[in-house]
Amino acid sequence: MNLHEYQGKEILASYGVTIQRGKVATTSDEAVAAAKALTEETGTGWHVIKAQVHAGGRGKGGGVKLAKNLDQVKEISGEIIGMDLVTPQTTAEGKRVHQVLVAEDVYEPGEAEIEEFYMSVLLDRAQGKNMIMYSTEGGMDIETVAEETPHLIFTETIDPAHGLQGFQARRIAFNLGLSGKAFKEMTKFVNSLYNAYLGSDSALFEINPVLKASNNTIIAVDCKITLDENALFRHKDLAELRDTREENATEVEAKAVGLNYVDLDGNVGCMVNGAGLAMATMDLIKQAGGSPANFLDVGGTADAKRVEEAFKIILKDKGVKAILVNIFGGIVRCDRVAQGIIDAKKSMGDAMNVPLIVRLQGTNAEIAKELIDNSGMDVQSAVEFQEAADKVQAVIAK
Repeated sequence: MNLHEYQGKEILASYGVTIQRGKVATTSDEAVAAAKALTEETGTGWHVIKAQVHAGGRGKGGGVKLAKNLDQVKEISGEIIGMDLVTPQTTAEGKRVHQVLVAEDVYEPGEAEIEEFYMSVLLDRAQGKNMIMYSTEGGMDIETVAEETPHLIFTETIDPAHGLQGFQARRIAFNLGLSGKAFKEMTKFVNSLYNAYLGSDSALFEINPVLKASNNTIIAVDCKITLDENALFRHKDLAELRDTREENATEVEAKAVGLNYVDLDGNVGCMVNGAGLAMATMDLIKQAGGSPANFLDVGGTADAKRVEEAFKIILKDKGVKAILVNIFGGIVRCDRVAQGIIDAKKSMGDAMNVPLIVRLQGTNAEIAKELIDNSGMDVQSAVEFQEAADKVQAVIAK
């Protein structure tokens, strides 16, 4: 589950991480009011207007701009709110901006040189341990840094039995070339950041840039946080931060009816029970020459109502040319699934306007095949895995 920048910064601040302060606005008038209030609280004279969408590279798309007075705050926020922001991490259509973050200017010159760093906290799956990845090249795409100057990327692996150690935080500050007050500030920043990562059960923290301000304070200027959805039952307050406007509408609808659905760019709709079988089904469709349009796991039950909901979700994708149902009847009997498919197809009528191939294996599979074959409906049944994939490819090739 992704969060907006302002939401992520609220989490960071609650764990003692110093952040670039700001206020959210949904209209240009609200943005002006936010700017005035922020000036009173922080003394900032300039304001940074940031589009709040779940995508990186906002500045490259015109979603981050500096306002030097209130008239510019109103003008810039009015331009950004409502725009379809296109960045390297969005589709060609972009993402609609519903709100902006009006933030303080933290780049004011002073006694020390201003520097930008990159820092992220994530799971190193190869070692089964958390790690902190950091670089002196802040403000840049980390992928570009990794490709062109990999020696400038450092990692610190953290043993879960001991947690982040003091010498590790100090090593990070040392590798970033810091000393004096900035060194001490960075060690505190790293400790607070890691505590926030653990405390919120996150899958990813990415701060780009981490700023060493002119007074040697260390500040999180940007913030990208991805929460682990499997841990949200422990964080009801964080679960409420979900912004479904930023997510695929069909995936949101599927989740609401209890279906595990991921939208893909293909032409064969898939309805399968079990994540492993669903992945194997997608692979075989691809191998047979087709392209899966979705991942859809209906779970351990497949009655008529659930099957109908799954069909409706799949058919929202106008690119679907055929649907493959591949069910293994272990917990649920195949004949009940077959009857559910028949009932759902009757209920949907003309709405089911693409070829349907059904493969049912497991308990009462023979009875299920007879039900499908004798239903009088335009449904093709299959016994073998490859047979089902070949039948799918045959109908979409017509």
